[in-house]
Amino acid sequence: MAFGWIDEQARLRRRAGLVRTLRPRPADTPLLDLASNDYLGLARHPEVTEGAARAARTWGGGSTGSRLVTGTTELHTELEGELADFCGFEAALVFSSGYAANLAAVTALAPHGSLIVSDAGNHASLIDGCRLARGTTQVVGHADPDAVRKTLRTHDGPAVVVSDTVFSVDGDAAPLAALAEAGREHGAGLVVDDAHGLGVLGDGGRGAPHAAGLAGADDVVVTVTLSKSLGSQGGAVLGPTRVIDHLVNAARTFIFDTGLAPAAAGAALAALRLLRREPERAARARAVASELHARLTAAGLEAVRPDAAVVSVRAPSPEGAVRWAADCRAAGLAVGCFRPPSVPDGISRLRLTARADLSEGQIERAVRVIGGARP
Repeated sequence: MAFGWIDEQARLRRRAGLVRTLRPRPADTPLLDLASNDYLGLARHPEVTEGAARAARTWGGGSTGSRLVTGTTELHTELEGELADFCGFEAALVFSSGYAANLAAVTALAPHGSLIVSDAGNHASLIDGCRLARGTTQVVGHADPDAVRKTLRTHDGPAVVVSDTVFSVDGDAAPLAALAEAGREHGAGLVVDDAHGLGVLGDGGRGAPHAAGLAGADDVVVTVTLSKSLGSQGGAVLGPTRVIDHLVNAARTFIFDTGLAPAAAGAALAALRLLRREPERAARARAVASELHARLTAAGLEAVRPDAAVVSVRAPSPEGAVRWAADCRAAGLAVGCFRPPSVPDGISRLRLTARADLSEGQIERAVRVIGGARP
């Protein structure tokens, strides 16, 4: 029977308690949301939604083609210019998703004969980029510049170091300055995914590379998503102009993909301009994360100290994590649930996202629900 093996895979998932299901959410919900990545609370901000609507009215519902055909509008170019300026890089290139941006950056910058040194905790999109690239990938220990340095010594030729800036599972930050130094000792470039740093870290939310003093460096390339702090959808690659020009000519997820919808570009541009006017939102998101961590640990829970806006709470087992998240939802609180194979270390967690628009009362309520629902 065609695809007969799927039934066995489904049986194994059920037995391991690892079945994933879709849960459509209504437009209005009474749940307190600590599960989304809307770090700055901008996804429903009137300026952001109006930016999306205005772009759709002006440019239509879709971009109508690939970026190299009809999919590049003046709005895309405007967004790229302002993103690059805000984050401190020469140029930017917008993609239909952050996933596509990561695939583009890694595959186009790691040709045959090159070495990719990849952190063991990297996001799936970076991992897939390494798998698709023609270079050879070596995975090194998590956030370990010495391991990067040691691996680079084994290779004579082009190389690139690949890492998240803030890791999506535990919310810990990579040692970016040390990674850049290790790469420079061997002439290797640095490609980092700042999905969870943009809008939260750096001066006014300019990102983790900006905070580390790496913005604008000719050997640093940064990918970002427009779907988290900017409350929209899409992704971008930031870096030297010659690198961006190379991606336009070599990145398959740019050349062969339909361009980002104008509504998403308009929403992201409106959010970026709002963040420029209200840079305090970044500091507030970090403060909320620190407060959540302090209250959770005071309640006796094992929470990882956040470096940005992600707060991770350890669960006893995959089944316990699923039950814990479900009990939180029943009590009016939406939280993320990470379990194998999504977590590389096999430790299941509740994943909370701090939002700049959370009140003190909402923080207190969230901690009370999580503590009361613990397995």
